[in-house]
Amino acid sequence: MTDADKQIFLDTARRVIATEATALTRLEAGLGQEFADAVELLMSVRGRVIVSGMGKSGHIARKIAATFASTGTPAHFVHPAEASHGDLGMMTQGDVVLVLSNSGETPELADLVAYTRRFDIPLIGVASRAESTMIRQCDIGLILPQADEACGTGIVPTSSTTMTLALGDALAVAIMEHRQFTPEHFREFHPGGKLGARLARVRDLMHDGDRLPQNSANAPMADVLIEISQKGFGVSGVTNDTGALIGIITDGDLRRHMDGLLDHTAAHVMTSAPQTIAPGALAEEAVAIMNKRKITCLFVVDPDGPGNAIGLLHIHDCLRAGLG
Repeated sequence: MTDADKQIFLDTARRVIATEATALTRLEAGLGQEFADAVELLMSVRGRVIVSGMGKSGHIARKIAATFASTGTPAHFVHPAEASHGDLGMMTQGDVVLVLSNSGETPELADLVAYTRRFDIPLIGVASRAESTMIRQCDIGLILPQADEACGTGIVPTSSTTMTLALGDALAVAIMEHRQFTPEHFREFHPGGKLGARLARVRDLMHDGDRLPQNSANAPMADVLIEISQKGFGVSGVTNDTGALIGIITDGDLRRHMDGLLDHTAAHVMTSAPQTIAPGALAEEAVAIMNKRKITCLFVVDPDGPGNAIGLLHIHDCLRAGLG
């Protein structure tokens, strides 16, 4: 392959991206009252948002449905061909249907559209032709602007699918922002993966109950060593008479008091006023604290409580969750 061939590839890529960027600019400029009406209708839904499309539009519809679902708007994709063979029963009054078809004449959508009309289910359509059969049947029509497909021949859905995808994202984000959907809400739908880890709370990863290593301030160091060994975190918290956390004993504390260690109590060996963290803090914040202070664990203390340790977060827990 020659350098000239590689340059042709780059030129093609830039032309495709520029063509689709132009289409998106036209889409943005053409948004009007119909978009606001569609958002209002989607927010009023008592059931689910049913998203459907055929072919390339079907792939876009799946993504839009997933975006709605992950941002707090219950939604699912219904394949129009499967709808004609029983899946129409997945739609009920109280739902809103969003159908995608660039031409607005996709025959596979006919049964689905007719079903919404028969049972008075609100219908939002996305197409490039306002006079198309599908748009004429819709309660709200969102019309894509005329734009060149990026393939150069006009036969491969490129700019049209990009605009449809962006329009679906715009609907979902408009609803999300109006409902004040927060990253914490988002994590409820995304508990796994890197994103879920970044939004994880300390309470989600901490050890508590019988796994929590603690000794009273007057406990002999022999008991502290047993506690550290049994719990396996390399540390033990030290509590006062009311159970509040007042110190921590680490391997560094043990080394500093090696001479006559077993003659001491926990209060004599401990480091006072240890660094703690609240259960509602982001685990990512806990990692930052541990890295900055060069420590491997944090006791978890409820800032509104009596000062008792309610958990322990170890750096290994964060690493296993994908942080660090």
